[in-house]
Amino acid sequence: MHCLDCRAEGTTSTAVGVCHDCGAAACHEHTLVANRVVRGGPLLGRPGEVTTRTVRCTTCAGAQAA
Repeated sequence: MHCLDCRAEGTTSTAVGVCHDCGAAACHEHTLVANRVVRGGPLLGRPGEVTTRTVRCTTCAGAQAA
């Protein structure tokens, strides 16, 4: 699979991940890995939290920061 942003720039790079938000394939240069908190557990009582990572393309990462 190839990076969508590189393809738009006229080059070809191998994708290293898929954007969590838009589903586009992204290479190392066009990828941002960020932490996010996932909550889970019982409906009643205290839920647990786990910190995980999420992959976003630079376009979606920029939109998320705005």
